[in-house]
Amino acid sequence: MSVDGDLERGLTELVAPGSRVALADGCGLPYALARPLSRAAARAGGVRLVLGWVPGPAPDLDPDAFADIRTVVGGPGARVLIEVGHAHRVPARLSAVPALLAGPLRPDLLLATVVRDDAGDLRFGAEVSWMRGLAEAGVPVAALVSASAPHADTGPPLRGVAVLGEVDGPVGAPHTVGTPPPTDADRAVAAAVAALVPAGARIQFGPGRLAAALVAALDVPVAVDSGLLADPVVDLDERGLLRGTPTSTALYGSPRLHDWADRLGRAGRATVRPIEYTHDVSRLTSAPGPLVALNTALEIDLDGQVNVEGVAGSAAGMIGGHPDFAAAAARGPGLSVIALPSAHRGRPTLVERLGGPVTTPSHDVDVVVTDRGTADLRGLGRGERRRALSSLWGGAVAPDG
Repeated sequence: MSVDGDLERGLTELVAPGSRVALADGCGLPYALARPLSRAAARAGGVRLVLGWVPGPAPDLDPDAFADIRTVVGGPGARVLIEVGHAHRVPARLSAVPALLAGPLRPDLLLATVVRDDAGDLRFGAEVSWMRGLAEAGVPVAALVSASAPHADTGPPLRGVAVLGEVDGPVGAPHTVGTPPPTDADRAVAAAVAALVPAGARIQFGPGRLAAALVAALDVPVAVDSGLLADPVVDLDERGLLRGTPTSTALYGSPRLHDWADRLGRAGRATVRPIEYTHDVSRLTSAPGPLVALNTALEIDLDGQVNVEGVAGSAAGMIGGHPDFAAAAARGPGLSVIALPSAHRGRPTLVERLGGPVTTPSHDVDVVVTDRGTADLRGLGRGERRRALSSLWGGAVAPDG
């Protein structure tokens, strides 16, 4: 029997009619299970699918095999499924996803990628996210064991996992992504943001070209307390500016990042934790050192409301941890920073009315930085904020009154 056939047979024994199945989150999504799962679901009938973050290519799923598909995060790989109506994107900040999956979207089975540690025990690999909570709540876990995923999970060994198969090489490795070189506008934004980060701060940043420029511009030692770890954290470490062991819920970057995280994990300094820890606003607010949240945006309006989910009906972005970290930084001794270019494809990123949902409310935005300069909104009234933002964009959108 083929590998797909073996996997399908194993899944057929686990996927019950009318059940809900969760396909694991992040770059370690078990792609090899997508087609066998579709066939097992079609055979069982009435199966509902929950997707997490799909940062890589779309999994090879047959939408017609499922009675319902929902994603609690989204991502580039889920974009087409959402935009053509095959999947529903459930709006939720990342800190709320564990509650959704423990309640109305609780799955009957979790499919994941795991690794064997040096003692032979099974653990999650490049991400933990909401998966640890499901496993600890007694949701059955079936998994592919990867010989090429990093050992980054801080939690205890997983017990009772149904091993569906073992994978190595590219099939078992997490999805990888490179970062394009920063533009002059990125570097201008980064220089202004770096001036806002004090020595000893905890910083949160996401992936992408601008985030890489922001981290590269730092010249003081910092800790990293973030939702994702991307390649710039390795640069910080190599420059001697990384304090302590960084924290995240998932890795998102190149093989260089995965190798670095694997070395740390095997040395007892694993970096990946559950969402219940990484996105806990109370912990983020009270942990030692001010939290400086460095977030980007697709667009921002004159009131300081932020959209990162998409414009004109697209599903390009996702909510993720943007509102969690912005809220934590704004309510503590730190700083919630929104950094974005002043224009995208020739159009101002400051708009009178957002072209998509409000992802992060204006009261969780402290400072806005563009390649034109900085607008410090702290302590300003609504009208003053509108004028400050309009001025930062050179009056591209005139404030009312």
